[in-house]
Amino acid sequence: MSKAKKQVKQQKTTFDTLNELIIDAIQDIKGLNIVQLDLCDLDDRPTDFFIICEGESTTQVKAIANRIYRKVRDEHGVRPNHVEGGEGSKWILVDFFNIVVHIFYPETRKFYDIEDLWSDAKKTSYENI
Repeated sequence: MSKAKKQVKQQKTTFDTLNELIIDAIQDIKGLNIVQLDLCDLDDRPTDFFIICEGESTTQVKAIANRIYRKVRDEHGVRPNHVEGGEGSKWILVDFFNIVVHIFYPETRKFYDIEDLWSDAKKTSYENI
């Protein structure tokens, strides 16, 4: 295996590990309707992965964002590049460069409909716990 192929494989493994950790953090706080969109094969993509979920209240939306931040920092040693939307907690975005997490209040998620906007992406849905 060439050096370039090894690097791509290692990078994919790192993304998979981080994606799993983020999804686990969402499930810790009982986040709902979790979807992962793999954008890697799309041209002009803003990132490699979107992880989208929702909370039943603005308090839960904020708690999910806080749990993701702490769990990824503590277990993977990574901090997000940027977090925004915490004031109203209707939509919080946690940006890890290659993985962007969208945590929505249900009505806000329906309004922006990111899954439809990026419908060409590979979609993986996760069970509500």
